[in-house]
Amino acid sequence: MYPVTNRLERFDAGSVLVTAAGRRAVVRARPDGNRWLVRFEGIDDRDAASSLTGTTVLAEPLEDPDELWVHELCGATVVDQRGIAAGVVTAVVANPAADLLELDTGHLVPLTFVVRMESGTVHVEVPDGLFELDQR
Repeated sequence: MYPVTNRLERFDAGSVLVTAAGRRAVVRARPDGNRWLVRFEGIDDRDAASSLTGTTVLAEPLEDPDELWVHELCGATVVDQRGIAAGVVTAVVANPAADLLELDTGHLVPLTFVVRMESGTVHVEVPDGLFELDQR
């Protein structure tokens, strides 16, 4: 499995992930290069394991008030330090320097500019003029 999470405790023994075969507890897991080899409870032979090859594996959201989660960011209104709404987050774009909030206005806002999030609103502190730039 190729994880798209930085929360590796999701692979701890006993944690539950959702597979094509339903909810499965992790028996053990270990890194193997840039992927993870995971043994699930109830997947006891090679044929059963092969049936999951290429399957997307999901995890329940973690309760962590200090983390920003994509499912919470998408649909949220972005408000700058002056209290002006700049748009609605339509996607979070992976970027080597910092992930970017893509707004329905076409603007891109680095996650490093996020100050806090509350009640469907993302508060950002951005350089003056960022939202006035022409989007062509």
